[in-house]
Amino acid sequence: MAETWQFQIRITVTPELAEALRARTQHEGRDLLEAVLRERSASLKCQYDAFAEYVEEAEREGQERYPLYQWTKDTIDNPEKKAKYLKSFTVYVRGDEVYDRETADWLHERLSALAGKLGIEAVSRFDTNPANNPQPPARK
Repeated sequence: MAETWQFQIRITVTPELAEALRARTQHEGRDLLEAVLRERSASLKCQYDAFAEYVEEAEREGQERYPLYQWTKDTIDNPEKKAKYLKSFTVYVRGDEVYDRETADWLHERLSALAGKLGIEAVSRFDTNPANNPQPPARK
């Protein structure tokens, strides 16, 4: 039986659009982007914010239960990486961070059509196949 992978779409945006998305303030690119996302019950999550929430939860619940705690904390504490992840957003569909190929294909096509416009710099597609993804760093 063939394995069925799930997919995820991420976008990279300009600092101006990132700020508008995170603060929910007016920006022409935000309105168009959110209109496209609504068609698939999708939303965006800033990767920096997701990392910061993970670190906060680990510190509250006990770091030993969070294998990526130190890597994630080091990442958000690094100014260059912080700047990178503040501009990177993961597309969630109905609250899920991975979804079926058809949904990912649709989102990738529509969002790619906006790349280079209104503050969207790049659109990336990832799958859950471990062979295509970096593995977590070894624990220290």
